[in-house]
Amino acid sequence: MGKRRILKKQGSGVDSGKRDRALSKIGKRQLSHAVVHIESTYNNTRVSLSDLEGGIVMWASSGSMGFSGNRKSTPFAAAKVGEVIGEKAATIGVREADVFIKGVGSGRESALRAFAGKGIQILSIHDVTPVPHNGPQAPKPRRV
Repeated sequence: MGKRRILKKQGSGVDSGKRDRALSKIGKRQLSHAVVHIESTYNNTRVSLSDLEGGIVMWASSGSMGFSGNRKSTPFAAAKVGEVIGEKAATIGVREADVFIKGVGSGRESALRAFAGKGIQILSIHDVTPVPHNGPQAPKPRRV
């Protein structure tokens, strides 16, 4: 049969090694104003920080933070991702940010709150979730 593995649960839910690794990868550019893109799906939450031209400076996702399976899509995982991006942004000198939120997942608001909790002023919040206006044409009825 073999030996059975004993898994130890951590209280925080996020692997501290992956959090430290995410915080160690900090860009060399200095920004005072940035744009935050939050994409929250049913399966994951991704947060990226870009300059005003749209070039991505840093990013993080709940999958890269060590969450797996159903825990990736939780508001707790999204809050941890928002905290990491907020800490990274503070180290490169970001003082104010515009936020673009996309998607229908449960981590939309918690990622934004965690990011704003790091002392960065939010200037505007835009919801850019794609919404179909009419959708594709319905299939025609069968002729029998």
